[in-house]
Amino acid sequence: MKIAHVVDSMEVGGAETLVAQLCRLQREQGHDPRVYAVLTLGPLGERMRAEGFAVQPNVGRHLPEATRNFYRIFKESRPDVVHLHNPTPAIYAAPAARMAGVPSVVSTRHSLVAPPRRVVAELKYAVAAACCDWIAGICDAAVKNLRSIHSIPARKIVRVYNGAEPLRRVAKEDWPAKNGFTLLYAGRLAPVKNHALLLNAFHAALGSMPELRLWMVGDGSERVALENLAGQLGIAAQVTFWGQQLDVAPFFSAADAFIMSSHSEGLPMSLLQAFSLGLPAIVTDVGGMAEVVRLAQAGFTVTDAAGMAAAILRLAGDAAEQEQLSKNAEAAFHERFTLPAMAAAYMDLYRETPRARRAAKH
Repeated sequence: MKIAHVVDSMEVGGAETLVAQLCRLQREQGHDPRVYAVLTLGPLGERMRAEGFAVQPNVGRHLPEATRNFYRIFKESRPDVVHLHNPTPAIYAAPAARMAGVPSVVSTRHSLVAPPRRVVAELKYAVAAACCDWIAGICDAAVKNLRSIHSIPARKIVRVYNGAEPLRRVAKEDWPAKNGFTLLYAGRLAPVKNHALLLNAFHAALGSMPELRLWMVGDGSERVALENLAGQLGIAAQVTFWGQQLDVAPFFSAADAFIMSSHSEGLPMSLLQAFSLGLPAIVTDVGGMAEVVRLAQAGFTVTDAAGMAAAILRLAGDAAEQEQLSKNAEAAFHERFTLPAMAAAYMDLYRETPRARRAAKH
């Protein structure tokens, strides 16, 4: 099966990491996955090219140009499936895929639509969704969110939980230098991630447990402001900003717990990676991450900085609870959130469209 994945870019991010992992597995299964980026190639795109994948960046920055280019690409390459990841790729490429006669067109929303909603963008997405056979939300919260804001037929909207490759456990001698109970955040440093709540909660917990440490793995527009806030709170010595890391396994292997404080969140790959190594989690009570932490019984969901500080102290102070939550996290990952499980669910969607069924008969 020839599968065209369309993304915003292949910069380092959760959705982009998922696409790269999905392509590797699909190739192993005998399919021909290719990646088309509306914008930049990025480090993940460069890595995929080095692995022999076809990755085409800069397809088009503006809607008319991009739609023309995608129509030409799909007409010439004749994919069996066009899999669109997030709204802009759907808006730019779904109509082109349908006009080009692609048998299966699937759109995945990797995050929730959080207030304030971009009305024009969502209207454009609704038009694109009409050209899709399936709209996949990556958790129950995402499905509910989509149904609440769009008039897309309910039968088209399905849940496909994100899956991830399990991280390899790194030997202790290859860990970053560590002392004390270490909390790990991994992801973009962006406003929606609400890191001020995290830093304030960590500051409050430090007052009772000075040996705590916080690692921030990732980069983004908020980094300087967050480093300044850590300094203002007097916790700069206990918080390490590691920047963007292509290999996150050493950090997850060394950490004692995963933590995330987002205002709005789908089902982050970093949470699934944490579960794969048995890391318990402390997350704000939003979206798919809270849904999954509760489903797995693998940590705590909180609503504010005080609750997060209390959860940090509870987890760091109770070794028996840490062990049980760790077991729950790892068991849930292998039961529900593996890459093959996600890939199989998407393969079912790819095949279950009227055009795909007709093509399979010929």
